[in-house]
Amino acid sequence: MADVTTDTPRDYTVGSVARALSVIDIVAEGPRAGITLTELTKQLGTSKSTAYSLARTLVDAGFLRDVQPGPRYRLGMALVRLGDRAAEAHPLADVVKPILHDLSRRTQMTARAAINDDGYPMFISRVDAPGNIRFHTPMGVRELPHSSAAGKVILAHLPVAEMERIVQETGLPFRTRKTITSMADLREELVLTRERGYGIDDEEDQDGVFCMSAPVFGHTGDVVGAVSVTGIKVERSDRRVAELGNQLRKASAQITAQLAGRAL
Repeated sequence: MADVTTDTPRDYTVGSVARALSVIDIVAEGPRAGITLTELTKQLGTSKSTAYSLARTLVDAGFLRDVQPGPRYRLGMALVRLGDRAAEAHPLADVVKPILHDLSRRTQMTARAAINDDGYPMFISRVDAPGNIRFHTPMGVRELPHSSAAGKVILAHLPVAEMERIVQETGLPFRTRKTITSMADLREELVLTRERGYGIDDEEDQDGVFCMSAPVFGHTGDVVGAVSVTGIKVERSDRRVAELGNQLRKASAQITAQLAGRAL
């Protein structure tokens, strides 16, 4: 007779690994300035020495970094690299790559594609602009929906109740002097975004950075992501902005056409 096992998945859980992953989650959800050891200890429910040992191990491995004064812990570059690799494995990444290459060549800007991750833009593919300028745009990481061009086009094409839920969840945190921080202003911006077919982030998420984005739709007609271009903030005429918008809409239409009948 074959042996019968009553083991459950939890029987194979390694406690120290689980706690280390909890540390990463806590830091990821913490303030942008980093989380203190005291706060980390409190949220983990462990001793300070245990929390410090876990954090120090993750720092040494590159998954966290400590910043001073503090220490305060923030996510490390090892996670960024893992996020990039995981994002590139998304099935949409292969579909969009040639389209992003063409878009970047035509606009001379960095081209990216994002999926709709429960109302948040999460970028899964990127083609850097020609030249020496590179933007720190990690993939596989959610971005704020209200201050990013990709986030705006996703919000603009969601049911109103769903959009309101997401905004309630994230709030409208200040990022730069141009960030939209009131619901009334955001509603107005989303109406304009939907009417013209593209969204604009004019230094709203990061000073000196200009982004535009257009929505991508799935086979059911729901917004499943966005395609965007990013560049340094320079004076652009209304005509040039409209031209970029047209190029983005063409790229998004190409991606949408390739997704017809495909499940993401």
